Amino acid sequence: MAARLPSWAWVTGLTAGATAAVVALAVQADHGPHPTAAVVKPSPSASANTRTPATPTTPSVPALPDASGTGRRIVYSLGDKRVWLVDATGRAIRTFTVWPGSVSPRPGRYSVTLRIQSLKGSDGVEIEHVMYFTKADGVNIAFSNALDGSSPPPAADGRKLGGIRLHKEDGAALWSFGDTNTRVTVVT
Repeated sequence: MAARLPSWAWVTGLTAGATAAVVALAVQADHGPHPTAAVVKPSPSASANTRTPATPTTPSVPALPDASGTGRRIVYSLGDKRVWLVDATGRAIRTFTVWPGSVSPRPGRYSVTLRIQSLKGSDGVEIEHVMYFTKADGVNIAFSNALDGSSPPPAADGRKLGGIRLHKEDGAALWSFGDTNTRVTVVT
């Protein structure tokens, strides 16, 4: 009669094998291609027979406002209801629209003063990526996005609300970009 292995030996062997397989796949994935964002410009050697559409297929992205400062910063345009993330060279690396609350910050230069991963907003919506940068009319002003991914503007119901809501993916990008003390420029 053959000796039987105890069950703990089987479990240990299967666990070690599964761990080795996961590590091998992770190493293999790390050596593969990584997606990157790229701007595609027409090649000067493009064929003369190539037709350019009469109207662009994608809407143009608004340019970074002129009076928005210099260096690495977050720029918020009250009139455009738009945010730009600007790198240290002064180049806008991302821009997106937002839904302002019922109280807006005054134009000026600020800094992110407090970051909170998630909480319930003053309008009762669960929010995340909360980044406070000023007060206006006694109301804290902060960027945030709804935890469930919905992107409605904060419901005012006559209340003073300073939440500036973003799409979920834009909230994550802003959270990654802006630490405490990151400059915020508000323009009209």
